[in-house]
Amino acid sequence: MDIKKSFILSAFIVSIFYGCGTADILSTPVENIDTIPLKVSELTEYEKQNWGHLDLIKDTIPGMSVDKAYAEIIKNKKGKSVIVAVIDSGIDIDHEDLNGIVWTNPKEIPNNGKDDDKNGYVDDVHGWNFLGDGYDEQLEFVRILASGDTSNPDYSRAQTEYDTEYQKYTSYKNNYEQTSQQVKVADEGIKKHLNKTKYTKADVNAIKTEDQTLQQYVSIVKYVYSLDMESVDDFIKELNDGLAQINERLNNNLNKNLKGRKTGDNPDDLNDNLGYGNGNVKPVKKTESHGTHVAGIIAAERNNGKGVNGVANNVKIMSIRAVPNGDEYDKDIALAIRYAVDNGAKIINGSFGKSYSPHSDWVRDAIAYAGKNDVLFVHAAGNDSKDVDVHSNFPDDNNGGAEVSNTYIRVGALTPKYGSGVIASFSNYGKKNVDVFAPGAKVYSTTPENEYDTKGGTSMAAPAVAGVAALIRSYYPKLSAAQVKQILMDSGLAIKTKVVVGGDTNNVKPFADLTSSGKAVNAYNALIMASKM
Repeated sequence: MDIKKSFILSAFIVSIFYGCGTADILSTPVENIDTIPLKVSELTEYEKQNWGHLDLIKDTIPGMSVDKAYAEIIKNKKGKSVIVAVIDSGIDIDHEDLNGIVWTNPKEIPNNGKDDDKNGYVDDVHGWNFLGDGYDEQLEFVRILASGDTSNPDYSRAQTEYDTEYQKYTSYKNNYEQTSQQVKVADEGIKKHLNKTKYTKADVNAIKTEDQTLQQYVSIVKYVYSLDMESVDDFIKELNDGLAQINERLNNNLNKNLKGRKTGDNPDDLNDNLGYGNGNVKPVKKTESHGTHVAGIIAAERNNGKGVNGVANNVKIMSIRAVPNGDEYDKDIALAIRYAVDNGAKIINGSFGKSYSPHSDWVRDAIAYAGKNDVLFVHAAGNDSKDVDVHSNFPDDNNGGAEVSNTYIRVGALTPKYGSGVIASFSNYGKKNVDVFAPGAKVYSTTPENEYDTKGGTSMAAPAVAGVAALIRSYYPKLSAAQVKQILMDSGLAIKTKVVVGGDTNNVKPFADLTSSGKAVNAYNALIMASKM
C-alpha cells in the first residue's frame, strides 16, 4: 500500500470516528492517441494481471503492446538467447515460472569449492551473492550518521533527513495501528448488524439507520470500498503489510546501531574484493521477494500454463544479489555491474536507488564500463514523487552534467488508467534525467515459493523496459546497446495529454515535461523500428 495515501486515509477515518515519436511506425496515428475513449469499466482479473502487455488502442489500457508484438511480429521468428542480469535482492531460481530461464555459468562446476573459471568467484553457478547472509540494512544517510564523521559534507543534511524520517514513520506507525483497529471495529459492527460473516458493497450501501455509531461504521467501510478494495479483509491485510514495512523502516533502516553487513569486507575499500559473499543467489527468507518479482516481469516462462508471462522469451536471467532490505552499498553495485558485464550479460536491470551515494564515482565508472562493453543498463527512476533533475537519485550516469554512458536508460512508472492519472503518483520524473515511462503500478508477477503477487513501483517499470530491450537484442542482435536505447526512446507512444504529477492534483503538467523522450515504451513499435535499422 502507498504509505502516504494510507496516512491520509487514516486521518479521514479518525475524523469520522471522533467528529461525526515517429508517426509512420506508430500502431495508431499519434494525433489520435489522446482522443481515444477512456476506459471507465473496472479491469477484469485478466486485465489486472496482464495490463502491461496490452495495447492502448485495442484495450484502452496503456500497456506496451507486448501481446500484439508476439502475434504480429515475433510469431514466425527465431531469436537469439540473451543474458539479462538482475541486480536485486535474491531470486527464487527454483520457482515454477522461472526455473527454465535461469542463467548457468558454463565454465563453473557446481559445489566443488573451486573457482573453475578463474573469475574471482567460487561456485558462481547462477550468479553471485554480494550480501552473503545479510538482509536488513540501514539507509545510506543513517550510515553517514552512524559513522560519527561530522566532517562529512553530507552529515548535516543526513541528520535533518533522519529527524524528519523518524518522526514521519513514527506518525505513520501510530496512524496505521489506529486505523487498523477502527476498521476492524467497523467491520465487526457491520457484520453484527447484517448478521453475516461476509458482506458486499451493496449490503453496506443498503443500510439505513439513525444509529450514529452504525453510521460511523458505514462511512468507514464505504470509504474503504472507494479505494478499489474488494473487501475490508483485503484492506486490513494491506494495512498490516504496510505496518510491517513501517516497523522494518524504524527498527532496521533507521536504526543507527544496526550492524547489517555480514560479509567481513570493508565496504569503503573497492580493492577489498577477493570473492566476498557467496554463490547462493536465492532469498534468505520468503518475504525477500523483490528480485523474484522483477525477474518474472522480464522473462517468466511464456505460455507454460503457469502464473504469468514475462515480456521476453529467449532470455536467461543472471541473478546478482546485491540489494538488501535497506540501501545498497556502492561497492556491491559497482562490482555487481562489472560481474554482469564480464560474464556475458547484454542487459542489466537495476531496480534500486537512493538519495545519498558516498562512492557514486565507483558506480558511475562501472556504468561507463558497461557502456564501453555494449551492455544496456536499465535503471528505475525511484519512488519519491520527485523531480530527479533537482533531487539526486543514485546511481546515475551524470558526472558534472556530462553523461558517462550512452547505454544507461532511466524509467518512470505508469498506471493502468490512461488519462490525467497515467503517471503513478509515487514515480519520480525529470525532463532531463528520466528517459521513458513504462507500466509500473499494480504489476502481477512471480514471488518466492511458486507464488505470485501484485507490486507497484518504478522497480516494476524498469524490468518491463529491460524485457523489451531483450526482445530487440534477441531478434535484432546486430544492433548495439546504444541503438537499443535510442529505439526504446524514439519508438514509444508520445502522450500529449496533461498529467497529474506526484499525485498532487494541483500539479498538472504536459507528459512531455516529465521525461526526455516524452514517450511510453511500446514493444510493437520498438520491434518495427529495430527491423528498419
